[in-house]
Amino acid sequence: MELITITSTIQKPISIVWDYWTKEAHVKNWNFAVSDWHCPHATNNLVVGGEFHYTMASKDNSMSFDFWGTYQKIEIEKNIEIILGDGRTMNVRFETSETGTIVTEQFEPEQQNTPERQQAGWQMILDNFKHYVEQ
Repeated sequence: MELITITSTIQKPISIVWDYWTKEAHVKNWNFAVSDWHCPHATNNLVVGGEFHYTMASKDNSMSFDFWGTYQKIEIEKNIEIILGDGRTMNVRFETSETGTIVTEQFEPEQQNTPERQQAGWQMILDNFKHYVEQ
């Protein structure tokens, strides 16, 4: 199975990018792909064996789901390895660059949507993250 990879360079120091990625108060402000969705609730126990739970919901309340996972490995400001709630793996890398911080996500695709659609949707969320951090 080929992993899906998305990436973005965020023009902020890695310490700020890490905080915005991992702190619940920030996650609620960027963790959605399109403007008619939001993340009304987020919990994050950032320890190995801990879980995150992010409610992804349409603003009209017609749909919602719990996006969650369990942390397998955490290297502060470097790397996070996760097993998602449906058993797929996910890895998030944080790297310092000349222009800020590069965030790279790799994950196993699910079977309901095409890999292209998954890549596009996850990239939109990462783009929201970039916009939120840089504002």
